[in-house]
Amino acid sequence: MLNRSTIEEFILLGQKYYYDIIIVAVFSLGVTLLFSKAWKRVAISWRGQIPGRLGLPFLGETISFLSATNSTKGCYDFVRLRRLRHGKWFKTRIFGKIHVFVPSTEGARMIFSNDFALFNKGYVKSMADAVGKKSLLCVPHGNHKKIRRLLSDHFSMNSLSTFVHKFDKMLCQSLIKLHQRNKSFPVLDFSMKMTFDAMCNMLMSITDDSLLEKIEKDCTAVSDAMLSFPVMIPGTRYYKGIKARERLMETFRGMIERRRRGNETHEDFLQSMLDRDSYPPDEKLDDLEIMDNLLTLIIAGQTTTAAAMMWSVKFLDDNREAQDRLREEQLSIARNKQSGASLTLEDINKMSYGSKVVKETLRMANVLLWFPRVALNDCKIQGFEIKRGWHVNIDATCIHYDPDLYPDPMQFNPSRFDDPQMPYSFIPFGSGSRTCLGMNMARITMLVFLHRLTGRYKWTVDDPDTSLEKKTHIPRLRSGCPITLRSL
Repeated sequence: MLNRSTIEEFILLGQKYYYDIIIVAVFSLGVTLLFSKAWKRVAISWRGQIPGRLGLPFLGETISFLSATNSTKGCYDFVRLRRLRHGKWFKTRIFGKIHVFVPSTEGARMIFSNDFALFNKGYVKSMADAVGKKSLLCVPHGNHKKIRRLLSDHFSMNSLSTFVHKFDKMLCQSLIKLHQRNKSFPVLDFSMKMTFDAMCNMLMSITDDSLLEKIEKDCTAVSDAMLSFPVMIPGTRYYKGIKARERLMETFRGMIERRRRGNETHEDFLQSMLDRDSYPPDEKLDDLEIMDNLLTLIIAGQTTTAAAMMWSVKFLDDNREAQDRLREEQLSIARNKQSGASLTLEDINKMSYGSKVVKETLRMANVLLWFPRVALNDCKIQGFEIKRGWHVNIDATCIHYDPDLYPDPMQFNPSRFDDPQMPYSFIPFGSGSRTCLGMNMARITMLVFLHRLTGRYKWTVDDPDTSLEKKTHIPRLRSGCPITLRSL
């Protein structure tokens, strides 16, 4: 208990230091206001700044990026780790360029809807060198518009009816042989071969096995060089890829010359381009445009679709309920056709659940991890400042795995596509004026494959390893997803 004398001492002490207390309080308030204003200025100066680490000029985080590419976690692990450190939005420096990874549908809308106006394609140098400066992927707006218009007719749904018939026949024969061997085989190798042969047949009517093998070997080297250090040192992936590209250009040039001399005639994509030789410049492609885009179509059509086919087998094996439902739909379609009859576009259009399986496969597999663009001028995306020359990568993987867009995103669930998606929430083929030219062909290829696989066979995946293949810009299982077929 405090007695009277103690209380009086406290009162006297308070009176003694009254003015000191007032001075300290005023000083503290002043310091607080000063720091508050200073912090506000700092916050304003940093508002709109994107977090991240740029590292040394030119080199930046290139070594870490190449290290991820060379690991069994895949190159997207580079993105995943930086998102953990910096948040969803982050910037980095790769191959001398500043890259911003854009993780939202709003950011995707801003970029896709302003292609050519505010943004242009922004591939790393090795990728652009591999496909060629006159590839549809690299040309400026005027040339892009012309090339896309001249190529697009061959990839419309109506134009693909012949492709459906040829691919279905080729696929059936190959699956029968594999089943008869009764041995395990990697789905990735099988799908790479199927899609490559089908593309070469459609584009250039090539069926000779030795020529196909030669072209495929060089195309693989070009594809491997797409995410490599762009220096011409013998033995490196970049060097091998550029040399392979030179050989492919010679092969294509020889085919063009033989056709112009009348030594060869075919009804295919290449012939349709050469038949325009007498047309005005804006209605035809020059030889380099033809050759660069032949290479682009082969690589893009083979690697992405083949990887998606492999992932569909993996996902369906892990989700037997979805597999059984897909099989039921495909058997229903088969029962309404004559025995041995090939599939038609009408059959493809009946594959309602099959189309959802394809969509869910593309959502989860993300064979195109992100879509690169380069800013043509200073701009802002969702309040973040983007400088001219910066590369902005629309992160399809992040968007496709956003739980706000796709509840339980790690679960393979084709039925989630019963409902319409938010704009720019499903972008496996990009969007806008640069939407993937081969999207119809990829979808058809996958549906034909799934029809014949589930409608005639069951299978088991013989290697559960989920490690990814090294040194590739497209996620693929290192094992290739080996399976053994069993007839229904």
